[in-house]
Amino acid sequence: MAAAEARGLRRLVWQKLKSLMFDDCKKEDEWKIIVLDDYTTKLLSLCCKMSDLLGEGITVVEDINKNREPAPYMKAVYFITPTKKSVDGLIGDFISKSSRRYRAAYVYFTDSCPDHLFNKIKSSCSKSIRRCKEISISFFPSESQVFTLNVPDAFYRCYSPTMQKTKDKASVMEVMAEQIVTLCATLDENPGVRYKSNPLDNASKLAQLVEKGLENYYKTDERSQIKGKTHSQLIIIDRGFDPVSTVLHELTFQAMAYDLLPIENNIYKYKTDGLAGKEKEAFLEEDDELWMKMRHKHIADVIEEIPKLLKEISAKKKATEGKVTIASLTELMKKMPEFHKQISQQVVHLNIAEDCMRKFKSNVESLCKSEQDLAVGTDVEGQKVKDSMRVLIPVLLNKNHDNYEKIRAILLYIFSSNGTTQENLEKLIQNVKIESDSDMIRNWEYLGVPILSSSASEQCKHPRRDRSSEETYQLSRWTPVIKDIMEDAIEKKLDADEWPYCSQCPPTWNGSGVVSARQKPKASYQDERRNSTKLIIFVIGGITYSEMRCAYEISQANKSCEVIIGSTHILTAKRLLDEVKSLSKPKDKVCFKDE
Repeated sequence: MAAAEARGLRRLVWQKLKSLMFDDCKKEDEWKIIVLDDYTTKLLSLCCKMSDLLGEGITVVEDINKNREPAPYMKAVYFITPTKKSVDGLIGDFISKSSRRYRAAYVYFTDSCPDHLFNKIKSSCSKSIRRCKEISISFFPSESQVFTLNVPDAFYRCYSPTMQKTKDKASVMEVMAEQIVTLCATLDENPGVRYKSNPLDNASKLAQLVEKGLENYYKTDERSQIKGKTHSQLIIIDRGFDPVSTVLHELTFQAMAYDLLPIENNIYKYKTDGLAGKEKEAFLEEDDELWMKMRHKHIADVIEEIPKLLKEISAKKKATEGKVTIASLTELMKKMPEFHKQISQQVVHLNIAEDCMRKFKSNVESLCKSEQDLAVGTDVEGQKVKDSMRVLIPVLLNKNHDNYEKIRAILLYIFSSNGTTQENLEKLIQNVKIESDSDMIRNWEYLGVPILSSSASEQCKHPRRDRSSEETYQLSRWTPVIKDIMEDAIEKKLDADEWPYCSQCPPTWNGSGVVSARQKPKASYQDERRNSTKLIIFVIGGITYSEMRCAYEISQANKSCEVIIGSTHILTAKRLLDEVKSLSKPKDKVCFKDE
């Protein structure tokens, strides 16, 4: 995404990098090399493009972990994490005056550098270093209102029984807290920190660490001023607060696509000329205006809207007649090169929508009614579901559904009943022949979600809002619990005992009211958004695309409050079930997936 087009968090991160790093080392008519590690490569790719770096005097981007050609006549900007691996790479470039790789180094760390690594740099290559600063950005701005942390094993370390009361778990909590503090610093917020009090203590522990980190940061920021609490809130929740939204089939465009299609690292692969055609790749990002417009819409609306947009363009040259197809669009691009970008975006999204609908019609449609009945507890007529097992059985007997789909349905049955008996669970596992994957069900206990009705973990469910008057599709009646929490927080309806503050004197929350007095009014929408009160939600253990959508919907409905949602990572149902299954394995047997 080009920095000029970046929105929200991505725009703020770029502005911070520009101000604290690029402007700091910039000289007229002087070109530099930038050296990155894996983390900072991803971070920069999320908020700028190569053209933006060229505008800052950067001509070459290098990987600190790879062998590089020396450029002893050029200066290098090192934007790296304060880890042993990256620091060793820096030192290796300046180990001796005769073999140094660059003329000089400007070093910028994403976060505070430990003393032992700083002293190592000092004793090895301090003469070659012109600057050494800490930027305080150790989170990924995944979307304009979504952030993730760089802790791929956080889910396992927070919830595995083998990790409880270990240094491993304590250290991952500290790392997450430090990264959340850098998010608050980037937003220039010192929010009131609160958490969901039960059934687990992860949220409480993390909230206390974040509160302490904010206190320390704002005592020692670059202006040496103590910053009081702002009018924003940060709410920390354990993943088990809403298990339903993690396994339910969601039919809004982005959530459905990532659930049903093999999209990896936001890259969608497709063919425009049928199976024999050449494979193409599309990057699903926020500078794609059509993706921004469609991603939170229901698939039924997307299927209707994209062909309309295409017909509007083609009508300008009467270039297509009859039904809009991928083939006719390919032909249209040849006839109308001036609309190439628009049409190619529409081709991509029509492909995604058609792929989703193929999966939906062949398999998912029959699942959705059962899932919605189990999740909501009522059928489409609003009648209470009296026997959940009768809803579940047809799903389990359908041979077209794979094990993941059957496990998702079994979990919805169990969640709806607040647990089942040991005998009933054993029968379900044996009859569906999922013995090898049974931990995908059993291990939810470690997230504080009752699987056995005799279980000690009593899940305290958040009171649901009445949405019966809201228009919705029959197969999309479920609303993620997080939407209720967001609305309750903005309207000051969260119970203070269930959602306690860490700070002794929480600020006056004005999420539904006036922007705080310390902020100056600005004219543009972007500035209004930046200066509005923030509601920051952090979920330990992953967020779903449907929960991300809620942040945008609530922000749209409440102009004086912007909701920002974040987590350790973004989930799909399959990924979460694999992670839940791994919780009972020894750490050395678990493969952690990078975010």
